[in-house]
Amino acid sequence: MMKQIFLLLIFFGSLAVFSQKKEAKLNVYTFSEVEKIHQQKPKPVVIFITTDWCKICFGMKQTTIKNEEIIQLLNEQFYFIKLNGEEKKDIIFLGKKFVYKPTGTNTGVHELANELASSNGKIAYPTTVILNSSFEINAQLIGYYKSKKMIKILSKL
Repeated sequence: MMKQIFLLLIFFGSLAVFSQKKEAKLNVYTFSEVEKIHQQKPKPVVIFITTDWCKICFGMKQTTIKNEEIIQLLNEQFYFIKLNGEEKKDIIFLGKKFVYKPTGTNTGVHELANELASSNGKIAYPTTVILNSSFEINAQLIGYYKSKKMIKILSKL
């Protein structure tokens, strides 16, 4: 009897493992990686600009950015970059060096985030910036975008 229960546990345990879908993995690049691979295979670039303290950004990372259809679209048709708007490291992109600019005691904005996400001189988090394959800003999507709306936007590009 004990042996049968043990075998049943192993059988159902293995079924549970095999029935779990493999989670789609989003390919995330750096600016320098995109510059290099873009030369061989030009594609538009999606840049997700967030901060560590932004709760809306966190929510979008947990939902929209983890949506399997969005991951598939991003992996196949775009290069995806995450950028912390308060990144302290210098970033060289398109031959220009972008640096962190302090704006107060413990605050500041990275020049590249400012350049990509500014609207009327201000940045809102999150901002999703879409660059065309010539690295020109095609769209600035300010705020939280649900999966359905993001899929519509990405599919049109």
